[in-house]
Amino acid sequence: MKWVKFSSDFAGSDGKQNALLDNLNQDLSQKSVLLGDGLKPSVADIVVFATVHTFVSRVTDSDSQKFLHVLRWMDYIQNTVDFGSTLQKINVAKSAFDPPSHPKKAEKGDTESSSKKAASGQKVVDKPNASADSKKPVGEAKAPGNKETPAAKDKKTSGEKKKAQDKSAGKTAEKASEKEKVPEKTADKDSECNISILNIQVGLIRRAWKHPSADSLLVEEIDLGEGNVRQVVSGLAKYCSPDDLTNRHVVLITNVKPGKLRDVMSAGLVLCASTEGHTAVEPLIPPEGAKIGERVSFAGFDGKPEDVLNPKKKQLDKITPHLRTDENGIATFKGIPFTTSAGPCRSSIRNGNVK
Repeated sequence: MKWVKFSSDFAGSDGKQNALLDNLNQDLSQKSVLLGDGLKPSVADIVVFATVHTFVSRVTDSDSQKFLHVLRWMDYIQNTVDFGSTLQKINVAKSAFDPPSHPKKAEKGDTESSSKKAASGQKVVDKPNASADSKKPVGEAKAPGNKETPAAKDKKTSGEKKKAQDKSAGKTAEKASEKEKVPEKTADKDSECNISILNIQVGLIRRAWKHPSADSLLVEEIDLGEGNVRQVVSGLAKYCSPDDLTNRHVVLITNVKPGKLRDVMSAGLVLCASTEGHTAVEPLIPPEGAKIGERVSFAGFDGKPEDVLNPKKKQLDKITPHLRTDENGIATFKGIPFTTSAGPCRSSIRNGNVK
């Protein structure tokens, strides 16, 4: 709750951002991430990063000295979390590292002197052993007996090594063949459940009206920027009036296959949050400042969307069970926020389903 409130206050408090950023700087003075004692960024880190990104990127060099801990934290987050092309990296000036001086190496003369002393001592020790061996009678020389010669031992050892290597190579080949037997459909299933195949964009409803032949449906004309306006049919008539939706920013999937709903063409899907029993349903709310037409991104999922989803593959049915709002109302896919250039998308419905 602390960081959700911070994001809300920061986005809606003109002139107070410096004071809020100073509080954040103090909070980060003794830690690397906002939540927990480790180094793994949390959802709070991603949300707050997206919220302060635009403001921090415009801070002057002199003012940036006041927020050194914030800049250090932002540099860590932007190099740990993949924001794709949604948020540009901020150039953070790093202080030069001056390595400590190494202890002075020993002089060459001292090294040679030590080597000579060691060699001299070794010769003195070896002499008694040599004289003792020379005094042994010739008859006491050991007979070779049945022991293996060094050459035989080396031959045997190399043979054992070769067998072990052949055995290891056989196991490796066997594992490789087992991997090849795994069906390629696994990769296809993973890609079909990847949120990046959806083209989720921010849109503005220019006007809305009741469906001519279905009381539960509304028809919306949604602006996606650059002259791209499309018509979408939504089942929101029980929860919103046409006036409620007019001039409202929404989040919608724009690469669903166009089709008619009760004889009215629809070319998109407005994403809404709902309670378990569908007693309350509302469209997701993009943050203030989000650009019309911009694509919603998800950290770690930077693939390209499909041109048009294939209804036969039921891709949406595989993805929507992972779309939810968290305890703070932030829309997420598997816990990762719906992120725009101005921050995360949200809803007043907490812990709800999104579809």
